[in-house]
Amino acid sequence: MIYKFAKFMLIIAVIFFISVTEKANAADSYDVVYSEITQFNGDRSQAEWITQAIFYSSELYGIDPVLVASVMEVESHFRFNAYSHAGAIGLMQLMPSTAEMVGVNPYDPLDNVIGGASYLRTQLDNFSGYGEYAVTNAVAAYNAGGGAVRKYGGCPPYRETIDYVYKVADVYNRLASQCD
Repeated sequence: MIYKFAKFMLIIAVIFFISVTEKANAADSYDVVYSEITQFNGDRSQAEWITQAIFYSSELYGIDPVLVASVMEVESHFRFNAYSHAGAIGLMQLMPSTAEMVGVNPYDPLDNVIGGASYLRTQLDNFSGYGEYAVTNAVAAYNAGGGAVRKYGGCPPYRETIDYVYKVADVYNRLASQCD
């Protein structure tokens, strides 16, 4: 029952990600992302560095920088020293095994952002065949792992993952709407 409810609720969330494939104007999105980061990290030099790291890694892996920023905001609120109770490290909250898999040092901030973007790109590629749910499932896989998404044929019915997808979608929608 919860699985069917979760799947129904994710139909609503997928609407937020349909436009991810259309990138926002780069100049506008840079200002929007920078402004968002300063809401969480008041150190302007750190905010500038984080913005540049987001745009660098986005370009490197061909991902909408607003999506990378949205994932990073939900993961770490743009904090260099973020650590989760599960052992995730840094800005995009890489698990040590994920960092090892993508070949980065999770304690190095730039490596961490690049590793997060690399892992997100992998998930986007892995779920590209899921039609209008592709980005939603990729975001779910960033949180719960690709195996869980494949097992359930979409976003798994885990409360944490469902909430995560909604949070990323909300941030993405809000930021993307400012990139006109």
